[in-house]
Amino acid sequence: MVLSANRNELFHEAAKFIYSCYVELELSYEEQIMRVKEIEEEIMQSGTYTHKEFEVKHGAKMAWRNSNRCIGRLLWESLEVFDERQVTTVEEAFDKLAHHIRYATNEGDIRSTITVFAPRKHGVDPLRLWNHQLIRYAGYEQDSSVIGDSTSIELTKMCERLGWKGERSAFDVLPLVIQEDGKLPKLFDVPKELIKEVPIIHPELKDIADLEMKWYAVPIISNMLLDIGGIEYPMAPFNGWYMGTEIGARNLADPDRYNMLPSVAKLMGLNTKSSRSLWIDKALVELNIAVLHSYQEAGVTLVDHHTAAKQFKVFEKKERECGRQVTGNWTWLIPPLSPAATHIYHKPYKNDIVTPNFFTQKDPE
Repeated sequence: MVLSANRNELFHEAAKFIYSCYVELELSYEEQIMRVKEIEEEIMQSGTYTHKEFEVKHGAKMAWRNSNRCIGRLLWESLEVFDERQVTTVEEAFDKLAHHIRYATNEGDIRSTITVFAPRKHGVDPLRLWNHQLIRYAGYEQDSSVIGDSTSIELTKMCERLGWKGERSAFDVLPLVIQEDGKLPKLFDVPKELIKEVPIIHPELKDIADLEMKWYAVPIISNMLLDIGGIEYPMAPFNGWYMGTEIGARNLADPDRYNMLPSVAKLMGLNTKSSRSLWIDKALVELNIAVLHSYQEAGVTLVDHHTAAKQFKVFEKKERECGRQVTGNWTWLIPPLSPAATHIYHKPYKNDIVTPNFFTQKDPE
């Protein structure tokens, strides 16, 4: 039997993954050949194939290693992988997601984690998450302003249409929106005891506490597709831990997000009428100091951008020693604060896409 074009492409991706995976796991050449033949027969018969558990686990780790936007890839081998491909209902899925949050949070000693659910099969997604992250703040439009997180406005509206009602504060945690194929999405409130949040304080500027800023402990990305050997997993939430600037220089600082720099500058007594005063820069540094200090005081894992860049340099060295080229998206790898003070700013990276990897995907319908 001759494979069709689509099946041949899938087989090519599968074989490429198996050879790489098995070599890295020091499995024999005979095992590689046997597994590739097994997959070829399965694709001929069904048009797809099923990964073994260890293939999913190592494939997910490889996907993190190949993620061009991530500066924290040094620890890719430490990723904890939960294989939940057998889950079929939204109720079961929520239980597994709650476990992921609890396990990853670990009372602040954050563990890099991914939970892999059933793969896309013949274009059908057995389960999908509507959320961008498992923990994320709601956003409410109010006249010409926004209360909360502007990136969550559409999902917040959807949740409200489905019956959810938040407190309309700046930090309302959205429910999880999970959908089975062919059914309407369902809402599940994340239990409060699972949500660890960090109030933002400053070691010297005590008045920053009066701004009542906070952020959640763990960034668990939940809307990306995991591709391993041509098999697509549309629901595979994963997390590392935050780099301080993600919160202090973006989430809380961006004008179209929480826009807290004017408030920080005001309590610092800075001249905000002239950009030449560099009030933005001064406020930005102090807000980032506050984030780093707050997470340390709360006992929550967080890395500063200078340490993260040094770790990435070690990652590059290790990859070279393994004979692998480090790919990267330079615009994402440079930190949003003092990028020129890191080695990353001064060198080019090829933004080639290597699989396994994580990819953006269309929102569920």
